[in-house]
Amino acid sequence: MELENFFAGMFSPEWFAALSGILLLDLLLSGDNAIMIALACKNLPHELRRRAIIVGGLGAVFVRIVCTLFATGLLASPYVEFVGGAALVFIALKLVTDRNDGRVEDGGSQPTTFGAAVRTILVADFIMSIDNILSLAGVANTVPHGKWSLIICGLMISIPIVLFGAQIFLMIMLKVPALIYLGAGILGWTAGELMTEDPALGAYLAPYALEIKAVFVLLVLGIGYLINRSREQRSNG
Repeated sequence: MELENFFAGMFSPEWFAALSGILLLDLLLSGDNAIMIALACKNLPHELRRRAIIVGGLGAVFVRIVCTLFATGLLASPYVEFVGGAALVFIALKLVTDRNDGRVEDGGSQPTTFGAAVRTILVADFIMSIDNILSLAGVANTVPHGKWSLIICGLMISIPIVLFGAQIFLMIMLKVPALIYLGAGILGWTAGELMTEDPALGAYLAPYALEIKAVFVLLVLGIGYLINRSREQRSNG
């Protein structure tokens, strides 16, 4: 990318109009990413939570930058969003059933580690950001001479939104643990949204988009509740 191409078109009325659209997209599309990061960090020891949010969040934004610059076309390929949505259902189930709270109980699994939380953030955020990346690139393309400056600015704006939002959601979830299910349900909804927007299968699934999203929400919440209840019964028995 040549330097003059990066600065071309910056600060024109069209550039600011597109940047306003990108800011709105960041606000609308980054909420579920922030919830996912909070879920991934909820079981870490207190002193590691903020560090994991920062490291995982910054790493996720770096992945977004790389994908936006070099892999936008690949992300728009058929079946990518469908497979990503299916993977996100699995991640949502893992997050809602990972309820060790930093302790090892008899018959339980090891508590969440810093590395595991960061890996989950990177993988899940990449999947969930496919629509963000494609939307960002689409808005930026409306200002050809300022495309790259808009993309970089949009991605930089998303950093504080995601990091601040994740810390707020984490604080709320720790005070009201039942909201973990709400967060997982939002991830299930996002998974259905990704699947119904897939370039190859979306045309067939779109007429049933609302039903598909609702099914994934109920699937994540239902299976997650049953697994957690079973673990509690075993631990109390």
